[in-house]
Amino acid sequence: MAEDEDIPLTGKVREKLVETKQGWARDGRLLTGTTSTPEADRLPPGQRLVTDFPVLDLGVQPDVSREKYRLRIEGLVAAPLRLTLDEFLALPQARRRNDIHCVTQWSRYDNEWEGVPVAALLALARPKEEARFVALTSYDGYTTNLAIEDFARPENLVAHSWAGAPLERQHGGPLRLVVPHLYFWKSPKWLTRVELLREDRPGFWEVRGYHNRGDPWMEERYG
Repeated sequence: MAEDEDIPLTGKVREKLVETKQGWARDGRLLTGTTSTPEADRLPPGQRLVTDFPVLDLGVQPDVSREKYRLRIEGLVAAPLRLTLDEFLALPQARRRNDIHCVTQWSRYDNEWEGVPVAALLALARPKEEARFVALTSYDGYTTNLAIEDFARPENLVAHSWAGAPLERQHGGPLRLVVPHLYFWKSPKWLTRVELLREDRPGFWEVRGYHNRGDPWMEERYG
């Protein structure tokens, strides 16, 4: 993705933070040993409710202009997409309200998002039958992975707005993925590439001890 090389990046990867969170995985930090379901408990095990919107990233924030932004959907698809931001915004839009749950133990209720449903993007790209997994890449170099069943759920959104305003850079603008039924590290900020795959490809935190799926009610914090 040579065209991405001139995207300005602010900051640098906070290696000590990464080491600390890897240590959490080794030690099983925050685990309560309990499980639940969304039907039984709105707040997953071990989570605490917040009203602000904490900012978590690797220490690098890309500054992606409207003109340079591209969203790619490629790999095992019949019709690869390479959308500019204007093309993305011209697609039919939807609103979603959901709760979000971060693996660092905070949850936030009733978030209002606007964007394009993942299912609508997949309908345009037309996944091939052998596509079973999705690898996601962000402009800061962050990666994560999902089974296609988790990615394609109807509540999932590629969002450009939160709480009635365009997503701020610190929260993932111009576009971020929102997958509310899993821990929020599975909803990458600054999303630029969606690759459909036959085989799974664990991402940044998954190869550092975090769970491959990340169900908050099953307390799938670590793998």
